[in-house]
Amino acid sequence: MDALKPQDPAQIGSYTLLARLGAGGMGQVYLGRSPGGLLVAIKVIKDEIADHPEVLARFRREAETVRAVRSAYTANLIDASLEEAPFWLATEYVAGPTLSGAVRDRGAFPAETCRSVFAALAEGLGSVHAYGVTHRDLKPQNVILSTQGPQLIDFGIARGVEQTALTEAGFAPGTPGFTAPEVLMRNQVSPAADVFALGATLAYMATGRPPFGSGESAAVGYRTVYEQIDLEGVEPELASLIDACAAKDPADRPTPGEVVERCAVRSALVEDAFYAGVVGPVEPVPQTPRPEAPPLHDAPTTTAGAAPVGYTPTATAGAAPAGYTPTQVSASPGRPRKRLTAVAAAVAVGVAAATAVVLLPGDDGEQDKGANPGGATKSPTAPDDRSKGKVPEYVEATAPSRDFWTADPTSEWERGRCNLPAEESNEHLQYSVTFAGPSGGPYTGGKGTISIRLKYADPSLGKPYSVAVAVKPPHEIDDRTGKPYEGTRAQNLSLGYVSKPVDLMAQKDNGDVKLTYPDDFRQHVRGKDSGGGIPIGNDPGNWTVLFLHAKGVKEYATIGCDGFTVE
Repeated sequence: MDALKPQDPAQIGSYTLLARLGAGGMGQVYLGRSPGGLLVAIKVIKDEIADHPEVLARFRREAETVRAVRSAYTANLIDASLEEAPFWLATEYVAGPTLSGAVRDRGAFPAETCRSVFAALAEGLGSVHAYGVTHRDLKPQNVILSTQGPQLIDFGIARGVEQTALTEAGFAPGTPGFTAPEVLMRNQVSPAADVFALGATLAYMATGRPPFGSGESAAVGYRTVYEQIDLEGVEPELASLIDACAAKDPADRPTPGEVVERCAVRSALVEDAFYAGVVGPVEPVPQTPRPEAPPLHDAPTTTAGAAPVGYTPTATAGAAPAGYTPTQVSASPGRPRKRLTAVAAAVAVGVAAATAVVLLPGDDGEQDKGANPGGATKSPTAPDDRSKGKVPEYVEATAPSRDFWTADPTSEWERGRCNLPAEESNEHLQYSVTFAGPSGGPYTGGKGTISIRLKYADPSLGKPYSVAVAVKPPHEIDDRTGKPYEGTRAQNLSLGYVSKPVDLMAQKDNGDVKLTYPDDFRQHVRGKDSGGGIPIGNDPGNWTVLFLHAKGVKEYATIGCDGFTVE
């Protein structure tokens, strides 16, 4: 989770806001506290899209779905404001990494752990289906691994069995690679389609690979309809069950109850040592000091990947069974402390930033890497993680980088602008970003030069004053190919590739430090060098260049932002 920013409200409804949990196309998700002390996840629609009838319809139907489905496997709706701006809904707060993030961090799960999660998710699906609701977008990003077991999130496109789909004409609901063939071909949604998605999700968990490969959405969809699911290397009995769930004909798939029976689980999931190591203890809420004066910057955070207007969920039916009591999340004793992604269960619709995250050191989930006001860089670190007055050897990302540069000919320098202000001010910092390409034209490839210097060696900056430069591609990069994940094109929330910090106070006559991309840029994960920068031609779009005050390996702050466009 991230600390609140100056422009964030102090309160929503009767709830005191404590931290940011994520942001996306529809809005912002906050961690809040009720007057009685209950932690809740609050999703607030962006002001700039609140006037779209389709968006409001989607939001209201999401609230209706979450209100209708009350289960141990979903976060219950606590409160909502759906009639006038600001529009928001609050659900129970569930902490833990997403399944996608956990697999990305740790690789494929052991067969026994997969079997236990398989059974739990199947039981959860059965509970949701009992209310007459189909999820329609079950995938690894929409499963939170909490200390109490897996939780299903994102009911934004869920629908009741009796209801008419409001999805935009010509578009099938769901995510390529996890959407059943009959949905892709005929938009035929049923509980069996959720079982297919469950099988695909478990295939990803058991292999660490996309169940039908990667590539353009159309190619992934074609393989989903006509080719077999990827189960190479999976334990045979588990592979057989996953394959049954992924049958092309919905009539051939088992029911959720039959999946539970075939998993033959004999112990609680929380007793599984591997699972316990993944979920870990609950992350503490960051302390966010409130400014006495209005913030200098009041521009709203902008994000990429907004949900298309007209992509609208449908409502649900059913009532909650009497006597249901939600389970409290608690930290498991006896395990070493580590940071967890705090994901807002059931309110993560349209909040890709919270669930589609490149895993970095100190994280367990796709969606979060620290708590810091700028949302782009640092989180407080323990004293033994700091460089203690020395120039750090490298910078390792600990928080989602939500700083993005966008080309804009109307900006001050007629080039572009960044969506977030710098976290720290440094009036003496000077820099330039130059990449190979026609003068004044777009870049298509080659190397670039980034220069940094201090105009004046201001003693108030302290010594050393270490600066590193981060160059981040526009999209999340597949380490195996050095290119974006095909078919998803997820917004890049990592720092990208970072230069070795240099002490600008130590430069003779305040001289320039020149860096060459990609030669001088590396990425570090969990203290290890995980590779150098990719060629810029691998990922066309708006690249972001961040200038970081590197106080330690895991402590840094943005002091400048620039970028360039690659075509």
